[in-house]
Amino acid sequence: MLRTISHFLDRIRRWLTPRRRPSGEAVSRLFRYRYSCFKDLLASNTEALNIITDLEEKLRGQEIFGMSYVRSQASRAVFHILRMVKSLDDLSGHRYRSLFEVVERVNREIKEELDRRKEIPISDLILPYSRVTKEMVDWVGGKNANIGELLNRVGVPVPRGFAITTLAYEFFVDDNDLLDEIARVNMDLDPSDPGTINAVSERIQALIGSARVPARLESAIDEAYRTMAQGAGRTPGTSGSSPRVALRSSAVGEDSDLSYAGQYLSVLNVPGERIVATYKDIVASLYNPRAISYRLSKGMRAEDVAMSVACMEMVESVASGVVYSRHPSRLWEDLILITSVWGLGPYIMDGIITPDSYVVAKSGGREIVETKISKKPVQLVLDPLGGTRQVPVEERLQTQACLSPEQVRILADHAIELEKHHEYPQDIEWTLDPAGGLVILQTRPLHVTRGGVNGAKALPQLEGYRVLIGDGAVAFPGVGKGPAFHVRSDEDLLRFPEGAVLVASHSSPQFVIAMPRAQAIVTDAGSVTGHMASLAREFGIPTILDAKCATGNIPPGCEVTVDAYSGRVYEGCVAELLALRRPRESVMKDTPVHQTLRRVGDRIVPLNLVDPRASSFAPESCRTLHDVLRLVHELSYKEMFQTSDLVSDTAGAGAFKLTAPIRLDLYIIDIGQALREDARESRLVGVDQVLSLPLRALLTCPLHEALRVQGPRPVDLGGFLSVMAEQMASPADLGERFGDRSYAIASDSYLNFSSRIGYHYSVLDTYCTDTINKNYLTFFFKGGAADDTRKHRRVRAIAHILERLGFAVEAREDRVDARFYKHERSLVEEKLDMVGRMLQFTRQMDMLMRSEASVKALAERFLSGVYDLDDRFWASLEPGSRKPDRGE
Repeated sequence: MLRTISHFLDRIRRWLTPRRRPSGEAVSRLFRYRYSCFKDLLASNTEALNIITDLEEKLRGQEIFGMSYVRSQASRAVFHILRMVKSLDDLSGHRYRSLFEVVERVNREIKEELDRRKEIPISDLILPYSRVTKEMVDWVGGKNANIGELLNRVGVPVPRGFAITTLAYEFFVDDNDLLDEIARVNMDLDPSDPGTINAVSERIQALIGSARVPARLESAIDEAYRTMAQGAGRTPGTSGSSPRVALRSSAVGEDSDLSYAGQYLSVLNVPGERIVATYKDIVASLYNPRAISYRLSKGMRAEDVAMSVACMEMVESVASGVVYSRHPSRLWEDLILITSVWGLGPYIMDGIITPDSYVVAKSGGREIVETKISKKPVQLVLDPLGGTRQVPVEERLQTQACLSPEQVRILADHAIELEKHHEYPQDIEWTLDPAGGLVILQTRPLHVTRGGVNGAKALPQLEGYRVLIGDGAVAFPGVGKGPAFHVRSDEDLLRFPEGAVLVASHSSPQFVIAMPRAQAIVTDAGSVTGHMASLAREFGIPTILDAKCATGNIPPGCEVTVDAYSGRVYEGCVAELLALRRPRESVMKDTPVHQTLRRVGDRIVPLNLVDPRASSFAPESCRTLHDVLRLVHELSYKEMFQTSDLVSDTAGAGAFKLTAPIRLDLYIIDIGQALREDARESRLVGVDQVLSLPLRALLTCPLHEALRVQGPRPVDLGGFLSVMAEQMASPADLGERFGDRSYAIASDSYLNFSSRIGYHYSVLDTYCTDTINKNYLTFFFKGGAADDTRKHRRVRAIAHILERLGFAVEAREDRVDARFYKHERSLVEEKLDMVGRMLQFTRQMDMLMRSEASVKALAERFLSGVYDLDDRFWASLEPGSRKPDRGE
């Protein structure tokens, strides 16, 4: 209450205090401040429009981006819109405070979308496989959910074990306060710069490595391990009796529609006392470079990533391999593909060894229709000291089949059973134990239908082209063309160029880093059932593996055409094959990150306020940041347009008078580099001392020779009497006569020009720079001394001229408003010149507008560049007169 009374008394005190004319310096400060606000507003307007444009491009789903992009752009958009609102509020004397509340409301909605996280409705840190089913995938990850499903609902043999849940991961992260720090580091990710992926990976993995596993979680893992060991009839801690385990990643989303094949860490042959430390290593693998790159490529939100870990009793493998319940490159046939190597499975997954392969018919008695036995010189086995080691394969076994025909048929039966249960083709990992039993280690969806693979068949060899590779194994069919780029190291992956063909000695899931930029992949060794082959199918990249001599036959930099229908690589460009290239599908559309961008973008991008004349064009109607931007941008022009009114209030204090042969008493107020430094030595300035781009363009017109020699206006008695009668009949209107001074408030790129002569006035407001989105020209004209009919005719003539010049025009009675937005600087300067000519041409014209014919005739005469209005022109407008020829 006291504050209100004090404020009221202050206002009365100011009202009673005699107003003093402000000093020239005070006026200059005022205009400089307004101009500074306006420049900030325009700068943020440009930035905000660029952000909106970029969001619209990303929403098409063709470019890779992550949550750091979404967060950054949303934050930048809010910042620039708030800056625009503040600038407008300052310009207007704080009349738009309600817009701050609008922006804050939209910002809250954006934050709610960005902070949305999945809830974990379980309370268990550990779940034994006997309690796990596929419905628990969000709590135990894809790998664990699938193993539990196999055990409890399908009944196929799987290892003993348990799942360390995603709740355990959340507990570990929260207990070490890692979430905010990881989010902060993730903001440095740039999908277009692989170097930032490595840097971010190192920093986050170091954070996780230095964190401590909470005692409660450590105790729960130890108890689950003891229970598993006792179920196997073994006692932990007893010499030679403690079972070794395999710790496998089972992240949320892994082994689902997105395979994450080979992206996270799995560690084999882990002793009981190393389980907790190894668990932490697997959690850290969420942020290895290839996993980060994969998530970026697949549009996965970092907020939705959580790591569950599978802890399974280790099987001492005699042989291992993969079963595809559908042959990935012969989908039109009803076949199963089985591959195998001696020892443990990673050598087949990572493409180190070319495996044996068996093609089995699904129908009938599971006939083995094709067998290929490869040479397998080495194998991966368990190291008694922990981990794994490579050993030679006995010579007699190197070219011997790993599986008997009966074992092949058992695996085929399992594949059919799993495909039927999941109602989708399956990618299955298996192992053979020393007792001859087949154990299923995991199963996941087989990515086989992307890009219209069905019906893809081998093509005949084309004549006239050199064949560099003649018979590779097709992992994903298609055609790719580009320069060959050999990848031998991680550094090569980081500098892999856009549009190249990746050539390497063997396949690797690490190649996911380059897949978004690769046209095709060709390797010397590798299996179509390996991790990289799965990734190639996900990304839809034509891929040939096991080409034997790709690195030797394909020179670096050589342009090649890859025919991944037939397993061939041609030298040069093969035009006949390029017609078979399929466009890459949208890499981001409908992914979680894309969906988040869509929801956030719905608060930023849509524009609902389109008509400034509508009653709904107001703060309370703004629903998006784009609406606020549009409203503020429009209102800012009005505020700057009214700058000329302030000139009258300050009586032009601090102004410089222009000395030039023009019919204007023009005063210039310099608010920033509008005049040369030497102009300040006197209050008089010449045209040559004007630096302001828009003011120089406007002053070109009065100096135009044709306008300078323009003869005096003919006296029209009717028009003159109209003016006299109007003033005698309406003496009260004498107050509408304006002073003869004109003002230009100018900077190097801005101009507010007000011309108040006699009984009419005009205001021109413009910004003229090299930035198209900032450029505009608004023009206002009103008044006249003649009767309403003649004044309205002049306004319609002016409107006609401006429309022909490309302005958006609105004319009402004796007033015309015109706009010219977002054009190149040279075009804005050209329009300024033409508007200046038009003002000179139409002065005192209202008393001469004796007929409707004069409206269009005057406009067309001006637009044709003929500025002289002699008696013959006026006579030609009389009814029944003959229009003179242009040459008369």
